[in-house]
Amino acid sequence: MRVMRLTLENWRNFTSVDVPLEQRVFIAGPNAAGKSNLLDAFRFLRDITIPGGGLQKALLDRGGVSKVRCLAARRHPAVALDVRIGESSDDPESVWRYRLSIVQDNQRRPLIEEERVERGRRKLLVRPDDDDRDDRERLRQTHLEGVHTNKPFRLVHEFLHSIKYLHVLPPLVRQPERLAHRDLTGETFGSDFLEQIARSPTRVQQSRLRRIGDALRVAVPQLRDLRIEKDEVGFPHLEGRYEHWRPNAGWQREDQFSDGTLRLMALLWAVMDGAGPLLLEEPELNLHPAVVRFLPQMLYKATARSRRQVVVSTHSPDLLRDEGIASVETVLLFPHPNGTRASLAHDDQTIRSLLQDGQSMADAALPRTAPREAHQLAMFGD
Repeated sequence: MRVMRLTLENWRNFTSVDVPLEQRVFIAGPNAAGKSNLLDAFRFLRDITIPGGGLQKALLDRGGVSKVRCLAARRHPAVALDVRIGESSDDPESVWRYRLSIVQDNQRRPLIEEERVERGRRKLLVRPDDDDRDDRERLRQTHLEGVHTNKPFRLVHEFLHSIKYLHVLPPLVRQPERLAHRDLTGETFGSDFLEQIARSPTRVQQSRLRRIGDALRVAVPQLRDLRIEKDEVGFPHLEGRYEHWRPNAGWQREDQFSDGTLRLMALLWAVMDGAGPLLLEEPELNLHPAVVRFLPQMLYKATARSRRQVVVSTHSPDLLRDEGIASVETVLLFPHPNGTRASLAHDDQTIRSLLQDGQSMADAALPRTAPREAHQLAMFGD
């Protein structure tokens, strides 16, 4: 399954978003347009489903309702997230819809204005209900997060729980104390990346490391083997065997790997680990342009069989020069005083014409999202 449509109201940078989404999604826009905030809508729904998380924790981690509400919001104060989930729009009766609308009370505490679950034309949940109106404290918790309340739509809970976000910070991967300070951000920034490898079944671990090693040799020709080993205190370490001028190749640990090598390893592992939507924030960072150029093809081939949805935010012209990227796969963000606007590249006739003339998405779409006054940076220091 995948998120087939995303609708947001007063979320972060956006007063309104309503875009259909494909199996692959590329999000492009200038700095501070809201690429990370758009990805965070998926993460927020995922965080509600995490044991020990829930709506209150998900909002607290983000500073409360007032911090996630768009500054441009005027008439209606609620923050709403609405997703359609399914395989294909050809069978509308099989498509799930989950909608959550949140406000805050006079004590600035979060309160559910609306929670709704539908499948096709069937309404499985509509809140507030009579019980909620009798006891408004119930509106501080979603039915999505409750094991007893989400039974009729457990599939939606499991799907949202399967969402993964990856934006690896190599310094965190290299810290030996990463396991001693584990929290929900571990998978997000890579501090538990090596632990993920270490706790996977041996056959799965070896198979994936072999595939990662094969792929990495394109970018790092000297690399020959990868393995996971634990040190004397039990911390897992990733080791790579490199060829050099000595007769026997030398093994190096992750603290000797380049930032680009670590990020590419984490990306390749993440693509193979899990079946739910995978959110990738600027995967091009620290990578050579020649490697970045082939990331879209790699992502497509790695997820074609599983039909896993991949959502990528990017600034990279090299990544968007892939000829296989379609206009319906590309979401463009345009900052505006009344909130960032989001639309498909396919909705722009000029972009469609340029693509039909043989231009890449980078040449057809990126110039339209570029800051108009970027050239003035060259005047700095005059």
